[in-house]
Amino acid sequence: MSVSVVVPIYNEVTNIPRLYAALQDVLPGLGRPYEMILVDDGSTDGSLEELHRLARTDQHVKIVEFRANFGQTAAMAAGIQAATCDVIVTMDGDLQNDPGDIPMMLEQIDQGYDLVHGWRQDRQDTFFSRRLPSVCANWLISRVTGFPVHDLGCTLKAIRREIAHELELYGEMHRFIPILAGWRGARCVEVVTRHHPRTSGESKYGISRVPRVLLDLITVKYLIQYLASPMKLFGGIGLGCVGLGFLSATATVLMKLVQQTDMTGNPLLLLSALSMMVGVQFLVLGMLGEMGARIYYELSGKQPFAVRRTVNFTALHRVADDDNSTLPVEQDESPSISRRAA
Repeated sequence: MSVSVVVPIYNEVTNIPRLYAALQDVLPGLGRPYEMILVDDGSTDGSLEELHRLARTDQHVKIVEFRANFGQTAAMAAGIQAATCDVIVTMDGDLQNDPGDIPMMLEQIDQGYDLVHGWRQDRQDTFFSRRLPSVCANWLISRVTGFPVHDLGCTLKAIRREIAHELELYGEMHRFIPILAGWRGARCVEVVTRHHPRTSGESKYGISRVPRVLLDLITVKYLIQYLASPMKLFGGIGLGCVGLGFLSATATVLMKLVQQTDMTGNPLLLLSALSMMVGVQFLVLGMLGEMGARIYYELSGKQPFAVRRTVNFTALHRVADDDNSTLPVEQDESPSISRRAA
């Protein structure tokens, strides 16, 4: 299978020649057609000029140039959309990922996996600002989503193109690619990869990303569990609030009848009214969500399922006769199998 290597680049002018040399040490030896898609994310340090210099000398180098800095997720999404090969490998442009791990990851793809994501088991970063927040975030994400993973922050991944093109990436969603792909039924595996300390340039990551990752985690949880049927979430909350309001109202009436308690001064009466109103609002929100989900699927042409393969469909065209009956067309001798994702 052919290989597209997608690398987001933002102010990495000193690393670009070393990155290209490292990829050149690996990709030609794969024995597969390949391309390097380098996405310039609005660099201001001369990285774009360096990329154009490489493109003039090597036809395997392809450049996607952004008009401004849109972020790593946008750069990765653009590179994935531009990729034309069977397998897409994503990696950082700072050479902390090792291109030498690409053959090992492609072997896993050849064995039938749809996505291979790296695990920087011996991570070469500072502990308090990088490694500790990452460990905590990965533990939380794994518990919330139910997806077994040690290192979602590792950009080094290999993924089949048909799976990658189904993913909708925005915000900081690039780190959730394995979870989003697993939600679509992809066979995923995590492998230990090498990690090197940054030797030049400045890191674009920091503790400030933690709140954004947590917010994106909420979005991912909603997407993988409630996108197709939002009423399960909002309706459940609404029914809970209505039930609480009913119980509070019942307690208020009983207190009035048994203890002669003043209903107007009883806080349970206020709780009843508030719970009922909030419950109705959540139920209405669930109905609006259901309508939005159906509009999303109908207008985007997407389906809430994914087909791994179909068998014999190209040979089973049917034709109608005068009696409106259907007859199968003669089949080929061997079954025809087509891979596609619905």
